[in-house]
This record gives sequence, structure tokens and C-alpha cells, in this order.
Amino acid sequence: GRPYRHIGVLGTSKLYVIRNQIFTFTPQFIDQHQFYLALDNRMIVEMLRTDLAYLFCCWKMTGRPTVTFPITKSMLLEDGSDIDPNILCTLRKLQDGYFGGARIKTGKLSEFLITSCYTHLSFLDPGPDGFLLDDYLSEDSGSRNDDVEEAVSVHNSCYKNDDTVDSQDELVQYINHLLQSTTPVSKRLPPTSTNPGMHHVFEAEHTTRDIISLVAKAKGLELPNASMYLPVKVPITQQKPLNLLEVPKSHPVKKLDHRVDLSLPKDAHGEIDIASLVEQLKECLTLQDQADILYILYVIKGPDWDTNIGGQSCATVRSLMTELYSTAGQNRDWGLIRYISGMLRKRIEILAEACTSLLSHQKQLTIGLPPEPREQTITTPLPPNELTQLIYEASGQDISLAVLTQEIMVYLAMYIRTEPGLFAEMLRLRIGLIIQVMATELAYSLSCSGEEASEHLMNLSPSDMKKLLHHILSGKEFGVEKSVQAFDSAAISPVISIHEVGNTGATKTERTGISKLKSEMKQRCSGPSSPIATASPIGSFCTRLTWDDRQGQWLRRRRLDGAINRVPMGFYQKVWKVLRKCHGLSIDGYVLPSSTTKEMTPQEIKFAVHVESILNHVPQPEYRQLLVETIQVLTVLADVEVHSIGGVICVDHIVHMANEYFLQDQKSLGASDSLLELDAATRVCNLFYDSAPSGSYGTMTYLTKAVSTYVQEFLPSTGCFMQ
Repeated sequence: GRPYRHIGVLGTSKLYVIRNQIFTFTPQFIDQHQFYLALDNRMIVEMLRTDLAYLFCCWKMTGRPTVTFPITKSMLLEDGSDIDPNILCTLRKLQDGYFGGARIKTGKLSEFLITSCYTHLSFLDPGPDGFLLDDYLSEDSGSRNDDVEEAVSVHNSCYKNDDTVDSQDELVQYINHLLQSTTPVSKRLPPTSTNPGMHHVFEAEHTTRDIISLVAKAKGLELPNASMYLPVKVPITQQKPLNLLEVPKSHPVKKLDHRVDLSLPKDAHGEIDIASLVEQLKECLTLQDQADILYILYVIKGPDWDTNIGGQSCATVRSLMTELYSTAGQNRDWGLIRYISGMLRKRIEILAEACTSLLSHQKQLTIGLPPEPREQTITTPLPPNELTQLIYEASGQDISLAVLTQEIMVYLAMYIRTEPGLFAEMLRLRIGLIIQVMATELAYSLSCSGEEASEHLMNLSPSDMKKLLHHILSGKEFGVEKSVQAFDSAAISPVISIHEVGNTGATKTERTGISKLKSEMKQRCSGPSSPIATASPIGSFCTRLTWDDRQGQWLRRRRLDGAINRVPMGFYQKVWKVLRKCHGLSIDGYVLPSSTTKEMTPQEIKFAVHVESILNHVPQPEYRQLLVETIQVLTVLADVEVHSIGGVICVDHIVHMANEYFLQDQKSLGASDSLLELDAATRVCNLFYDSAPSGSYGTMTYLTKAVSTYVQEFLPSTGCFMQ
């Protein structure tokens, strides 16, 4: 009768005795079937370090915790000659005896039988009738059987066979059934075509969103008109982005035409020709084409529809997608993995725990792309199924966005436990807006369009996605490396990786000289005529680049702070004092009345959330941050000994007044019209967004001047209170 709950590392670090047999369980974070994070070896290392640190702090039971860590095929190099360097480095650290802040001892399971913690599951002993779990294994309760399979979550079990155990025993059958779920799936999906004369199933170049829009239109569904990037202009400068490894000219990056004309095959009655789509699965040149066709079949016919492809029975859409998911996982095609995970409605097992962890730190969550009502707010913990359903509903028809939202939520929970200082003065975490800013950051770093940046974002590995999120939260600069990778015989896709940047504007590997050596080696093995090395499917053309131009630094800072809703220290308490001396603050057409101060106290979280909700109506994060800076200047008036500073203060008007003062000074200095270009949405100069707060031409100077002019009639006639 217990509800399904995630089996944490405390539960999997014990040995279990069932009918005098010893069972051990692997941690859930290495389960590749439940979610794709375990397909990234660097993420496995991160989650192992986190779990060991948690065990070190929270283990209170008798005996030592025993973590079973199997080395699987996915942890090997592509040729199988050696272990992945990240895993190998971790194993060496484990053998050294110290990892994740805890003392570690490695060895075989048989060596730890004496010192490990044991739990006897006596309730699994057979009853007088010899049956167990008969309510779940009956023929008329298949759905409940699936629930138990998910709840037990046995990934790899070490079970000692005993001839005395009845082969028809219910527990043995159940364990064998679970072990069979981890075996490789049978090959029902036809391989990609290697015929050079074949064409793509969809003649026009397209993105995943184009296919989603096409199917939504065919089904009469409404696709929200929202983009995964902010509508800002990306400056194309002569200077190249930081640490960018350009793709050679012989392998140009695919240019995406987003005015494509895609169409589905029709039969004689004008309906979608399903049989033709199934036949086209055999003619696909790439795995992406197969995924697109399976998505169309998934939406139109459902996941349990039997395709009967190749005359095979039980070749349902779900089984074909599962097989394609496994193939994409072997290729590390992260964009395709997220695409298929969305179709399979995969859910991170620790999703509900991650949401609860963020809420327990007094942070609210919003999911979905802004603005409201598409953006949904989460203020209380939710059950796993209900939370997953809410995420998919808020994401509309964009299944990849729903999967990425889960991923970002888990990363935020990881960081709030390990680095809570990153979330200082942040009340609401808007995951949709954070995703938009991440795509916009990639667009600036790669000097590409927003659509291409969104595709690059989806193709980031989980570890690089987590690293990029950290840079967004901390405001640190990051470097981008771009290379090409051949996923199959017909698809060569750009691969983006994120690197930390130091104060000198170079990555850590560049400061040690390793990057220069790698660059020379790659240039020797990858000439213009043969840009892809024979030893590896990854080839790149490296150039050493530096970044001396600081243009866009303050625009980026305001955009990041606005996206993550970061405000100055004591901001909400100062707003409460300002409201005591006026009738209200008007922000983007919404009024924050002074009567709020009679209902709430300055230190009350409810008041801070109310102010935050008004600011969140502003869709542009950099403009939102300028409004915060303006209110910060207004809070100076709270300390002035005046009874009132006006009626309803229009904060937007003050910002535009400051912008006009800035434009007048810049024009007097001879600035050109192209340099003083205005943002189309807010009518604020882009150079004003990119100005430092301090200095004679800083934003605070002009905002202070604008505030003084706006409230001048309410200030005392004697004394100078505003400089």
C-alpha cells in the first residue's frame, strides 16, 4: 500500500538477505533505461561523487555502506580498447582511498560481506500457500504489475542460483523478469540506408520544431508561438568568439531554412498515408529521419500501434522508439536522445525530490516558456506523476523542451545543495527563461542565429548543459569549442562543448599549454583535403583565439541577472519603504499599490513574492534589470525626510527619461546612429543596456538624474539631497 518513492543511495548501499540469498543493488543514477543522464560518463562521475559525499554525512546504520559500481560497455571507448578517461580517472581516485570527501575502500563484493550492512527481508519469505505478490502477478492486473516493476527498480542483481529453489517460484520469476528488462532489445528497426543515391525522406532541410509544427497542424493541435531563445540581435563582429574551434570549410555546417515546406504523404482519399510512412523507415539515411517518422506515427496512431514492419509482429511504435533510443545513446547523439526521451515520456526518478529540495530552500519554480499563462508556477511539492504531467502541459507540443526542463530542475537542485550562494536574493527560478538565456548565450558565443543556437543547446551533453547552467547562475564567462562528429554514414553534426574561462581569457588547458599541443596535433592529422581523422569520428580545425573586446559584458550581466531574478541585497525591504511615501509603483502597466504595506511587513516573504510577480510581467530580462536599478535609485528617497514623493510613480517613464539623457550626451560626443540603435521591444538604446552602472556615463548617473527630475516637485526646497 505504500506509494512509489525513489530508492536512494542509502537503500542501495546495503546488502539484502532474501530467503538466505544475498542481493546487492546498483545505484539508480547509472540506470540508462530510466533516463539518459547515465549515458554521459562525466555525469556519472559527478553523481557518484555527490552520492558518496551524502553517504559520508548521513550514514548512521550499523555496518559500512557498500556501493556496487559496475563497469558497463558504455564506459569504454568507442573501439573498446580502454576505459573512458573520466571513468578511469575516477577509479584511480577511488583506489587512492579518498573521493567526494569520504574515505573509500575498493575491492570485490566477496571481500565486503563481513563489514557491510545487512537487511533481512523476511516478509518475502513464501507463505503457507507458497505464493507471493499474487495480486500483482495475476493476469487481470497488468497495470499494477508495471507499477511494482517501477517501484522495485532493480537494475543489476547478483543472485546465487540454488537448485533447491523451485523454478516456478514467484519471487524468482519476478527477479528474472526484471533482469530481462535490462537486456538489449531485439533488432526490429531497419538500419539506416547506405545507398548514396537515396535522398532524405523530407527533401527540405528542417529542424525538430518544424516536424512538431507539421504534425500539430495535421492533428489540429495548437502549437504555442514561443521560441527557445530571446528575441535579441546577435552582433556579428569581425572578431571571432572565444576559444571557438571552427568547422572546416570542406564540411560546412548545415544552414537551416525555417521557411521550409514540409508535407506528409497522402493516400487516394487525401488522408495521411500511414503505410507509406512505415515503408519510408527502411529508406532513411539518418537516425534523425527515423525519429521524425516515428514521432509522426506516435502522434497519429499512438505508441502502442503495431507497425508490422518487415513482417514482424509486436513491432510497436514504442518498441521501435526504445530501440532507436538505445542506438542514439551509443552514438551520444544528445539532441536525438532528448527528442526520443520526450516521445517515450521519460522521467528522471529524482525529479520530485529535486523540486521539493528547491521549494524547501524557499524558492518558487516556474516551468514553460514565458509569459503567462503558458508559464506555470510551482509553489508546493507535487507527486512525481503530477509534476511530470504539469511539465509536459506547460511545454505544449515541444517534447524536447519538457525533457530539458526536467534536466535543468535536477541541476538546480544539485547546485542549491552544494553551492547555495549562487541563489542569493533569488525568490523565483524561471526555468523556461533560463533555457532561453542559455540559448541566447550560445548564439552570442557562436555568432549564430537563435534557431541554430537552440539546436546547439539541445545537442549539448548533460555535463556541458550542467556546466553552462553554472555559468549562467554565477555570471562567469565561458569558452565554447566547436567540432564535428559523424553519427552515422550520412549525418555529420557539429558538437559544442563548454569550458571554464579564467581571468586571462583562456581556458585552463590553454594556460598549461596543452591546448596548443592538441591544436598542432589536430592540424597535422586533419588537413584541408581530409579534415576527419581516421582514428576517430571526431575531427576539428583548431585556432588559438583571444578575447580582448569587452563589448556586451554589461548587457550580458543584466540579461543573466534578469533571467534568474536576482536583485540587490535588501531590495524588497527598501521597496516597502518607498511604497510608504507614494501611492504605488507602475511597472510595465501593472501597479504595485501602497496599500500593500498595510497588509504585509517588510520582512515578509509574501511581500517579496508579490513584488517579484509584478516584475515578472516584463518579458525582456535586461529591461527588467534596468527597472530594478531604477527602483534601487528610488529607494534612496526613502531615507529623505519628506512626507511624500508623489502619486503612482511610473518606473518605465523614468527609464526612458534616463535613456533620452544618455542619447543626448552620446550624440553630443559624435556617436553614430548605428551605434545608438534602439531595442525594438523596449525602445531603449542597446548601448545604454551595455553601459556600466558607475562612471560619468554609467546607467546610475542617468537614472539618478531622471529620478531627480521626476520627483523634483516633491523634494524639499532647501538642501541638495540628490547628487
